[in-house]
Amino acid sequence: MSLKGKKIVLGVTASIAAYKAAHLVRLLVKSGAEVQVIMTQAATNFITPLTLSTLSKNPVFVDFQKDKTGEWNNHVALGLWADMLLIAPASANTIAKMANGFCDNLLLATYLSARCPVYLCPAMDLDMLVHPSTYANLAKLRQYGNQIIESGEGELASGLFGKGRMAEPEEIVAWLASQYTAKSLPLQGKKALITAGATREYIDPVRFISNNSSGKMGYAIAESLAEEGAMVTLVSGKTSLSMHHENVQMVAVETAEQMYWATINATPSNDIIIHCAAVADYTPKEMAMQKIKKKENELFIELVKTKDIAKEVGNLLMPHQFHVGFALETNDEVKNASEKLLRKKFDMIILNSLQDKGAGFEHDTNKITIIDKENNITYFPLKSKNELAKDIVNVIISKIK
Repeated sequence: MSLKGKKIVLGVTASIAAYKAAHLVRLLVKSGAEVQVIMTQAATNFITPLTLSTLSKNPVFVDFQKDKTGEWNNHVALGLWADMLLIAPASANTIAKMANGFCDNLLLATYLSARCPVYLCPAMDLDMLVHPSTYANLAKLRQYGNQIIESGEGELASGLFGKGRMAEPEEIVAWLASQYTAKSLPLQGKKALITAGATREYIDPVRFISNNSSGKMGYAIAESLAEEGAMVTLVSGKTSLSMHHENVQMVAVETAEQMYWATINATPSNDIIIHCAAVADYTPKEMAMQKIKKKENELFIELVKTKDIAKEVGNLLMPHQFHVGFALETNDEVKNASEKLLRKKFDMIILNSLQDKGAGFEHDTNKITIIDKENNITYFPLKSKNELAKDIVNVIISKIK
C-alpha cells in the first residue's frame, strides 16, 4: 500500500524496540513517504542518528539547536510540515509526558505544535504496559484524538512473554496506508485552477515593469488544494519558488498576456478558479527590440491597459464553477473589495491590506479578510501563509459542498 507524497515526522524514543526504527524508515521511504526523524536524546543510546539519517535521506533532529551553533530546529515548522506524526517506539516515559503536556525535548515540542494526525506505537515491558498509570495516559491520549497502534504479544526484553512488543514495521506501514486511503478527501475528483506570482511587462529586452509579489500565498493555496485531493493547475508568473506536489501541474508564464491566455484556456475544465497572481494593470504599448540607451532628456513610455483576466473569467463561468478573487487595498478596504467581488462575479474575495504589519508582498505571514457574495465577512489573524492557505481552502470546501 502506498504513502506516496505523505510527509511523515517519525519520533523515536528510548526503547529497545528503537532498533526496528531503521526498518520502519526504510519501508516508509519505499512506500513513497518523505520522512523526517526526531529522536529523544536517550533514544540515541539504542540506535544512532547516522543510521536513520542515511535511511531517511534527511538529517535527524535531536536537540532544539543545531550542533550548538544557536541555530534553531524549528519544532513549530516541523509540526506544520507533517501530514502525520508517528512515534515508534513510544516509551512509557514519552507517553506519560505527552498525556500531561510536558515539553522538555524537541519531539514533545513538535507534538504540541502538530496539527496533523498523531499515531503512537507503544513499546515497553508487560508490567509497564498494564500499569494503571500507563493505561490512564493512553486513555487520555485517545481522548485528545491520538490513535494507538496496539502492541503485539511475544517475548520481551525482560524475558517475560506477553503484550508490549512494538508492532512490526510492516504492520505499521500497512495500517497507516489503510487509514489514509480509507478516507475520502473532500476535493477528490475536483479540478482547481490558480494563478500566482508577478507578471513582467517588458520595456525592452532587459527592462520590465513588475511588482513585489513573491507567489508564496498562491503556491501555498495550490499545495493545500492538492493535499485535499484536487488536481491543480498552477499558472505561475516569475517566482523563486518551486512546486513538486504530484497533483499540481505547473504552467509557467511571464507577461499578463500570457497569463490571460493560459487562464482563459484552462477555465472551462476546472471546478474552482482562484486569481492570486499580481497581474500588471498596464503594459508598454510597444516593446523596444533593443536595449534603450540612456538619454539626457526624460524618457516617456506609453502604457496601455492589460486584459482583465478575472472579469473575462467571470463572463465565462458555468453554474458549477466556484470563482475566487484577491484584493490588495490601502484604503476603504472592505468597501473596495466588496465592489470588486460584484464587478468581477466572484463567489468570494480574499482581502489583503498593506496597512497590516507583516502581511502582503514578500512576507511569510499574512492577515486576510474573506467576503462572500452574501456579504458574510470573516476575519483571520496574522498567520503563516501555509496556515492561511488551509483556512482559505477549508472555506472553499464549505461553500461548494
